[in-house]
Amino acid sequence: METKPSNSPSIFVDHLVVPGDVVLDLSGMANQTIKLGGGLRQDCDAISVMKAGMLRFSKPNKYWVESSQRRYVPCVGDTVLGIVVDSKADNFLVDIKGHALAFLPVLAFEGGTRRNIPKFEVGTLIYVRIVKANTGMNLELSCTDATGKAAEFGPLKDGYMFESSTGLSRMLLNSPTCPVLEALGKKLSFEIAVGLNGRVWVNAASPSTIILVANAIMNSESLSGVQQKIMVEKLLQRVQ
Repeated sequence: METKPSNSPSIFVDHLVVPGDVVLDLSGMANQTIKLGGGLRQDCDAISVMKAGMLRFSKPNKYWVESSQRRYVPCVGDTVLGIVVDSKADNFLVDIKGHALAFLPVLAFEGGTRRNIPKFEVGTLIYVRIVKANTGMNLELSCTDATGKAAEFGPLKDGYMFESSTGLSRMLLNSPTCPVLEALGKKLSFEIAVGLNGRVWVNAASPSTIILVANAIMNSESLSGVQQKIMVEKLLQRVQ
C-alpha cells in the first residue's frame, strides 16, 4: 500500500522502505534539483520506491534505496570495478556486473586524445565511473571525475579482487569509516578500492596481509560494529 507523499523525504531517510512507498512529492519543491539513485523512480511529481531496502541520502541532493543483493543495477554516478573483456577502435568493452557490457570510450581519460590512447589487455581490472545508464541505451563509463580529472580512476595492478554483495560494498564506503576498515587500518598498511557493483580490490606489501584483509571484509557483513572490531583482533592475533 502506498504511503502518503511528503515534501520532506528526511522522515524516510535511514528507514526501511518497500515497493510502492512514495517518499517525496516534487510538486511543492520548485527550483530544486533531486538526483535519484537505484531503487527509486519518478512518476509525474511523485518519487516512489521500486525495491525494498533502506532509503539513503547524500549531500547535496542524491537519494537511493540501499539493499544487500548480488545483482547490480547500474546507476549514473556510481563508481564501480570493471573487467575489460574486449578492445575496439573507439572504446573498451567492460563487464561491470550489469545487465549488459558497458562501453569505456578511449578518450574518456584525463587529457585523452587520439595520440595517447591507453592500452588495456583483456582481464584488466579498472576503477571507473558510470556516466550513462539510461534504459534502452548502452552503459557508458569514464575514467575521470565530474571535473574531468583522473582522480582515483584507472587500472588497478596486482592485488586481489573478490566479489561481495552490493550492501557490503556500500557499508565499506560509508562515512565515517566502517568499523572493519577502521580496525584494520590501525594495524595494517594496505590499499583498497570498492565498487558499488559488489567488487572489492585489496593490495598490500605481503600476500598474507591481502588475505587477512579480504577475509576480514568478507566476514564482516552480518556483524555489528563491535563484532567487526573483535573479529579483526582475533584475526590479527592468529598471524602474530
